[in-house]
Amino acid sequence: MKTAFLFSGQGDQYPGMGKELYDQYEIVRDTFEQASNVLNYDMAELCFTENDKLDLTEYTQPAILTVSVAFLRLLKEKGIQPDAVAGLSLGEYSALVASGALDFSTAVALVAKRGKYMAEAAPQGVGKMVAVMNAPIDTIEEACKKASEYGIVAPANYNTPKQIVIGGEKEAVDHAVDLLTEAGVRRMIPLNVSGPFHTKLLEPAAKQLKETLQNVTFNEMQIPVISNTTANVMQQDEIKHLLELQVKSPVRFYESVATLKDLGIERVVEVGPGKTITGFMKKIDKTIKMNRVSDLKTLQETEEFV
Repeated sequence: MKTAFLFSGQGDQYPGMGKELYDQYEIVRDTFEQASNVLNYDMAELCFTENDKLDLTEYTQPAILTVSVAFLRLLKEKGIQPDAVAGLSLGEYSALVASGALDFSTAVALVAKRGKYMAEAAPQGVGKMVAVMNAPIDTIEEACKKASEYGIVAPANYNTPKQIVIGGEKEAVDHAVDLLTEAGVRRMIPLNVSGPFHTKLLEPAAKQLKETLQNVTFNEMQIPVISNTTANVMQQDEIKHLLELQVKSPVRFYESVATLKDLGIERVVEVGPGKTITGFMKKIDKTIKMNRVSDLKTLQETEEFV
């Protein structure tokens, strides 16, 4: 059965993430130690204790990457290998590590910079994101287009066919919400996020990331990686450009799942601290078998399935 690994994105962090498997497996501890050496702070302390840093973008991103890659290495050690990979936003970097395109030390240093650039481009309170439920995509896109006269607003995450997140500047987002309400949309949920990521407000971060990526070497991918931005298989010569675009472009998640299915994927394992992707998958395609690895229990369940 062909299997894809899908990697957690920002928002799935919580104090204590990864601790059960860290306590049990040396390869997980080694991964945390490697991250600590690269970043010059204690990754285990960041992930396992109550602190003010874990929810700050510049710390969240390397923390989730570390947990995800630690679990990836553990799965591979147990002989569980993916045939293709993808990630949710930040998770795309874990996917690139899984494909062999990036070594972990390079990736964790890179996402620490990415997180810093994103936090600076969209400080807390600058923008807003709202999940729009059970509305036609055309209606959502049209409302954003009309509300754009008030500022930046656009779809930021195409999570499932029934859940699209819009984001941008507050006034423009509020106007889009008013237009959607007039159009009969009943369920819209403001999100508690650190910034309106995957919108044009992140243009400064994309420019900084482009400069940083010039000094990064990507190895040949050994398995297909599905791009958030295009929902297609990444080509080797476009990795850097797609990572630059990804910061300021919408995440096309459910279309990425369709691409995985076209590749013959019948089973998906969510790898990382959260279960957001598992929730999305239930809404996208129930015919794809689903496991996840975030702790001892879910690891054992995934092993039993193989």
